[in-house]
Amino acid sequence: MRTGVWLIGACGNVGMMTIVGARAVARGLAGRVGLVTELKELRELKLPPVEEMVFGGHEVSGRTLHEAAREFERRAGVLTDRLIDALAGDLDSAQAEIRAGFPTRPVRPLGASARRREEGPKAGFAAIQRDLRDFQKRNALPEVVVLNVATTEPLPDARPEWESLAALRAALDDDRAEVFPPSLLYAYAALDAGYPYVNFTPSTGSSVRALDELARARGTVHAGRDGKTGETLVKTTLAPLFALRNLRVLAWEGYNMLGNPDGQSLTDPKARSAKCSSKDRSLRAILGDAGHSSVHIDFVPSLDDWKVAYDFIHFEGFLGARMSMQFTWQGCDSALAAPLVLDLARLAAHARTGGEKGALDHLACFFKDPYGVDVHAFPSQFEMLRAYALRARKGAESRSA
Repeated sequence: MRTGVWLIGACGNVGMMTIVGARAVARGLAGRVGLVTELKELRELKLPPVEEMVFGGHEVSGRTLHEAAREFERRAGVLTDRLIDALAGDLDSAQAEIRAGFPTRPVRPLGASARRREEGPKAGFAAIQRDLRDFQKRNALPEVVVLNVATTEPLPDARPEWESLAALRAALDDDRAEVFPPSLLYAYAALDAGYPYVNFTPSTGSSVRALDELARARGTVHAGRDGKTGETLVKTTLAPLFALRNLRVLAWEGYNMLGNPDGQSLTDPKARSAKCSSKDRSLRAILGDAGHSSVHIDFVPSLDDWKVAYDFIHFEGFLGARMSMQFTWQGCDSALAAPLVLDLARLAAHARTGGEKGALDHLACFFKDPYGVDVHAFPSQFEMLRAYALRARKGAESRSA
């Protein structure tokens, strides 16, 4: 089944790598390592094929997919000229479906080539829905999934209008910009039009009560937030070890370095606070009183997309023996994220066509701060996804019997 994938931040590193990766798989130029949906536990779900995904989206930077891919190859060394050349036609097709978007107020200037919209929320809401419907109609797509892979926006203070759909609608009718950070406006527009929405960023997105109400009313689904790709993935896998062995964690210190545009956006204190809080929340949910726990993030331009994290764990064992564990994680941030974006597009489309509504709690293993569930240990989260797949398979078998 052909499925549309609409990326907010389509020409950013993650958006570009998602499109390049999907088309490379489709043309037999890359394998499927990193795709969770290719594990045997999930392969029997009737998921939209990666090969049949059609890409479009919004972008504000002004750069093209070709430019993003060439720059990434030069700076990160992951892609090759040969691969980019082989996918030139695919990138052209996707580029033709990318429109000017709404900025998330990044720290760095967007530059003279920027393509950005400055409409108020009411006009912006209508423009987003128009772009989505035109994309779906132009490509004759049965389903379109909207995914936010844009730069992290500063996290605003919670507002009372977010608590009910009626109040949020009234704020939109009054064109009150302070109520609608861009990620929330995108989520509102997508869900109101009946499209699944997935928030891969720490930004507000569809995390508010009013938008879960809307998703249920429109018979669609949403998931998020903040993709779990690196240090937090390791943390939420290791932390249950200490909890299940009854070892008392006295301190867990995490230090992160990142040099790409997302890292630069985190030099904004409010954006960094949003990121750090989601990274630390999962650890405390697993360990309870984790003693002294903190997360630090620094922008180190020379690292570019190669994210580095150092963690120090100080813990207490039997008879008060104090011990420690340390680990260093280095990974290509966008190469870790892109396959998960494809997984989430496939799973969200599957849920929507299957008649599910509201927050998809079985996707918790993909996020640092998952919607709809207070389970943070990665093994337990993955069991939720495995159980979902098993239920779906049994349901399909009973219907065909």
